Amino acid sequence: MEQADQGAVRPDSITEVGEDAVMSVAVSPSVPTLTEEEQEELRDELLRVEDEVVTLSQVLAAKEKQVADIKRKLGITPLNELKQNISKSWQEVTTSTAYKKTSEGLSVAGQKATAAFTSMGSAISRKFEDVRLQSISNSFGNTPTFKSFEEKVETLKVKDEKRSQDEPDGISG
Repeated sequence: MEQADQGAVRPDSITEVGEDAVMSVAVSPSVPTLTEEEQEELRDELLRVEDEVVTLSQVLAAKEKQVADIKRKLGITPLNELKQNISKSWQEVTTSTAYKKTSEGLSVAGQKATAAFTSMGSAISRKFEDVRLQSISNSFGNTPTFKSFEEKVETLKVKDEKRSQDEPDGISG
């Protein structure tokens, strides 16, 4: 970074991390004053740690590339990995206590709902049957043919009862 740019404040600038940043560190008044030798040791340590971070990042990137190459050679695709992860997660979910309790609760609720619907269905069926039978008897009971038939049956019944009373021992001849 040039000397003129260091003092300028730009909203699009990004704080630089590295040797330039170490050299521009000002001692904060809230931090205890360090000797020049302690400050120099800390700057050196900061540079070493930052170098280690860069090295570790490079090693990590190389290892990730190595993992990707091995997986490619083994035929392990991202889709296969996703399937395995989903399968493993689903297995963990279905073996969890919460899932088992929920499943059991829903099963009991389903059984109760089925029983209620069956009972309600039976009641509705019976009511429809009653309405149907009532409708049939009302439609026949109000017709002249049915009334005539009903009167004839009643007349026969009365005659039969009268004949039974007139003859001893109920024998007709």
